[in-house]
Amino acid sequence: MKALRSLLDNIKPHVQKGGKFEKLHSTFDAFETLLFVPNHTNKNGVHLRDAIDMKRTMAIVVMAVIPALLFGMWNTGYQHFRMLGQEVSFWEQFFYGAIEVLPIVIVSYVVGLAIEFIFAQARGHEVNEGFLVSGMLIPLIVPVDTPLWMIGVATAFAVVIGKEVFGGTGMNIWNPALIARAFLFFAYPSQMSGDKVWISGLTDATVDGFSGATPLGAAINGPLTDDFSIFNSFIGTIPGSVGETSTLAILIGAVILLYTGIASWKVMFSVFAGGFIMALGFNAIGANELMNIPAIHHLCLGGFAFGAVFMATDPVSASRTECGKWVYGFLIGVFAILIRVFNPAYPEGMMLAILLMNTFAPLIDHFVVQGNIKRRLKRATA
Repeated sequence: MKALRSLLDNIKPHVQKGGKFEKLHSTFDAFETLLFVPNHTNKNGVHLRDAIDMKRTMAIVVMAVIPALLFGMWNTGYQHFRMLGQEVSFWEQFFYGAIEVLPIVIVSYVVGLAIEFIFAQARGHEVNEGFLVSGMLIPLIVPVDTPLWMIGVATAFAVVIGKEVFGGTGMNIWNPALIARAFLFFAYPSQMSGDKVWISGLTDATVDGFSGATPLGAAINGPLTDDFSIFNSFIGTIPGSVGETSTLAILIGAVILLYTGIASWKVMFSVFAGGFIMALGFNAIGANELMNIPAIHHLCLGGFAFGAVFMATDPVSASRTECGKWVYGFLIGVFAILIRVFNPAYPEGMMLAILLMNTFAPLIDHFVVQGNIKRRLKRATA
């Protein structure tokens, strides 16, 4: 590490103001602060700091999604060989899935970071750290057979329209990864819905009678089979987007986020609570097949768990007030189940629920703050 530090110190004068490559200062700073904790302090005013900076925060989130990523790689291979009726080893399944998934991750990072660097250089600002997380989340919330060019276009749309037009990381009002998913859903609906888009290698020439439908897609037509049992849904051996199938792997990530204090447990818990209570109410009605899915099973299907742990807890687009976090999370859970049950054409629901509540998060915080002000004024008057 000393040799790397010396190398950076030798390059640094050339990228600072007056240096030969001063226009590349933002790019150099991004790599330096990624590798080493900055050794400078604020020069204006007094600021309270803790032991972690933004890059380390983002790195912990990336670490938290690794279990879902690794399981998604294995499940991609498992679903592929199961479709073909072939018995292969665990590592053959995993390596097949890795070959399918890693190009999506690479395209997401290359396109997103390239745009981030271009905007940072053009503005003369530091490179934002936010895409370290978004670049990993985007591949995990799309079907594995989504064409790479679509991933690139959706990533570019998410970074430019979802972030940079608002001022970059910390200024966006919607979760950038979900913006990419929404773009794909509305621009290329055939790739994000239907029966034959969730398993790598599924074509008309494959095994007759095998359906690549997700559990929520299959539930529209009747009760879920044993293949989509609560146990299988919790473990994750079902078709679905790369990182969303295993609730177990997602909960491992949730433990990491909560233990390190990165994510809000209030938002996370209230999303699950809202979804569970709403599903219980529909269980009592039982008007269609989706209403009859057990409440606990709803929480293990689709992107519900992934959205609750990694999307709804985004500190930029979520509510900031403590009371607002409860309301914000609870409504996400409620709306996710509502959309599933009443919109059979799009039974997922979690994406739209989170984007909707991202929009109303500032309003929720406004009412919470105003309520606190009114209560304090009443006490002052008394």
